[in-house]
Amino acid sequence: MSAASILRAVATPKKALAGAALAAAACGTLIAATPAQAAPTATGSAQATAQQIVGDPAQYQCFSNIVQRESGWNHTATNASSGAYGLVQALPATKMASAGSDWKTNPATQIQWGLSYMNERYGSPCAAWDFWQSNNWY
Repeated sequence: MSAASILRAVATPKKALAGAALAAAACGTLIAATPAQAAPTATGSAQATAQQIVGDPAQYQCFSNIVQRESGWNHTATNASSGAYGLVQALPATKMASAGSDWKTNPATQIQWGLSYMNERYGSPCAAWDFWQSNNWY
């Protein structure tokens, strides 16, 4: 059976990757995704979501500076000593439930909560970033 016929035999999207691997093995070739075909990273998606939610580019940059230092854009980041959680390292983490019940798994919910927190406590993400730079926390 040729690689082309193996690929044609794969009928569902879920089987496409397995079929491509099988075809590559049968032909002795490597099939790799090009960058345009690669899925976006969770970090990239969270950053794009934050840009949309925050809106203002200057405020987004300040928000991003904090998130980068607090969690490295990892929405499941947990501080082992304090229990702070998520992109914005909420403490206690359950405070983020006020933005949505999916706060543990949804970066958008964490971003919404974090932006609200920064606006309420500091006036803006840039004011929060100014505070962070002076104190290494916010």
